[in-house]
Amino acid sequence: MAMDTIKIDNKNVRMVAHRGLSGLEKENTCSAFVAACNRATYFGVETDVHRTADGQFVIFHDDNTARVGIDHMVIEETTFDTLRKLQLTDIDGKRGRIDLTIPTLMEYIEICKKYGKHCVLELKNQFKAGDVYKIASMIGKAGYLEHVTFISFALKNLIHLRRRYPQQPAQFLIKDWDDRVLEVLEKYDLGLDIYYKSATAENVRKVHALGQEYNVWTVNEAVDGEALVEMGVDFITTNILEGTVKAE
Repeated sequence: MAMDTIKIDNKNVRMVAHRGLSGLEKENTCSAFVAACNRATYFGVETDVHRTADGQFVIFHDDNTARVGIDHMVIEETTFDTLRKLQLTDIDGKRGRIDLTIPTLMEYIEICKKYGKHCVLELKNQFKAGDVYKIASMIGKAGYLEHVTFISFALKNLIHLRRRYPQQPAQFLIKDWDDRVLEVLEKYDLGLDIYYKSATAENVRKVHALGQEYNVWTVNEAVDGEALVEMGVDFITTNILEGTVKAE
């Protein structure tokens, strides 16, 4: 039996496909992005960007390629041309599909732009300020920067972004809740993207009281998604859940 997504009643919550529709297609590939973009109920597509050894920007989650590409190459120590030649495995762990390669940042952006989907772009590891600005500039030249939310566990990445792009949507990624994060969100005008098991209705209200949005990662069970909807979260990032189609 073919796999499919699991629908939840998402009301006004915006659904974000984690690394593309990675429950059905290989994560962070053009195939996963197109699969997510073809589903009307996904508001956005989340992904991860790294800088290669020769200064290119590619879409990949891990620091090295072993988990999804068998061969072990450190992304930030390898040239783009070398990385591009790597054939990734499919979701069954086997190679065979020639379309499963590491995408560039702009391939991801152009797919989302084509289908009108919002981009949720994680800045992986610590970037130099110049690289953050280069990423934003590239997307701006493509005419899609207003449709991008930047996220990162590295607060400095978001501080760099704020210095030049004070109005750009951005969310601070964390795993565990601590009330001290509210000071960070207020100081740098950031939303929150938190591990879903750390979410509570109380801290949703605290973030909303700052006028900020509340995102949760990574939610793959319908019962959890429905509970988070009731808490009032703004976004649910997921590998496989899909919201219901809203009536016009």
